[in-house]
Amino acid sequence: MIGEEYFLRLKRITYENFRNHRSLTFEPSDDITLIYGENGSGKTSILEGVLYCALTRGFVGATDSECLSFLSDYFLLDSNFLGESDNAVNVKITYKKEKEKQVIVNNSEIKPFSRHIGRIPCVTFSPQELVIVNGSPSERRRFLDNAMSQTDRRYLDNLLDFRRVLQQRNALLAQWQDRNKVQQEMLSLWTEQLSRVSSSIVSARVRFLASFFNHFSKLYSQFSLDEQPAITYRSSLGKITEKTSTEDLYNRFLGRFNETRQQEIMRSQTMTGPHRDDLLFLINEKEIKKYASQGQLRTFLICLKLSLHQFFYDTLGEKPLCLLDDIFSELDESRCADIVSILQNCGQTIITSAEKKFQGKLTVISIGSLKK
Repeated sequence: MIGEEYFLRLKRITYENFRNHRSLTFEPSDDITLIYGENGSGKTSILEGVLYCALTRGFVGATDSECLSFLSDYFLLDSNFLGESDNAVNVKITYKKEKEKQVIVNNSEIKPFSRHIGRIPCVTFSPQELVIVNGSPSERRRFLDNAMSQTDRRYLDNLLDFRRVLQQRNALLAQWQDRNKVQQEMLSLWTEQLSRVSSSIVSARVRFLASFFNHFSKLYSQFSLDEQPAITYRSSLGKITEKTSTEDLYNRFLGRFNETRQQEIMRSQTMTGPHRDDLLFLINEKEIKKYASQGQLRTFLICLKLSLHQFFYDTLGEKPLCLLDDIFSELDESRCADIVSILQNCGQTIITSAEKKFQGKLTVISIGSLKK
């Protein structure tokens, strides 16, 4: 890729019965497009439709049925992208009531949906995603998993395998009978499999964070010169570093499961594993979810997302699509200008805002003009 620069581009997307858009066509510029309009006018829905085509799902917590227009029984998204060397990718998402949605890429149906993840790398920002920095550990694990799954197919496969094995092991614990030898043998089997896949997941997460933090710390310094951020992986196994081998993690998982066996049987659930881990976000050695202001929380999240863009580019050799919902809200003009300056080098970016913004090179579109 040296000497050439590739970036993913959305050329066109049409919406039918999606959210509050009965029929709408959107064609963004190849650089930064800003869609402005009043709250509730459908700006976020435009981004969500693009996100569906990239990752087969919408923003945090949205279900397929919630994306149906009022009184409609189906929605359709039809999008055209250009990738590396201008290769065309057509993605159609259809959903009908009481039926599973369909994902069709270049006229071929994709099943399972996970096969599509990574084809159209995408970085998002949404005010709802503040829960990543100030919410429960599950939100931070979701952030990790979503980021890594788009750049590492092996990680995604391991994650899907982990969820399957965890479900089977928990089901066995829930119907446990002490004298049942078959169950005892099955528990040993599921524990071994869970330990193996858990060690691969945790090892990959720690290595990802070490690489990702290099991008994050550099970007954060552009927003704040007097704050030192840190990101720590908090494992149910205790301290883990890049030097901790996968085999060591595997043995530690086996040991921990042996220690907590009776507790797990009593609780009917697996108490150790990647599904119990967390990320610790710090500023000047203080946990931000406890001590940071709203402005610091928002800035931290913005830096997380923009750093992901650079990480994706370095890893994939292609700039991902940026979908940024209401990113300028609650930020002063100087901070907004800093963000636009960074985005100038990020390839195609689509931003929503309640107000017009003319800082830097922007293509500005009124949501009202798209609905005509």
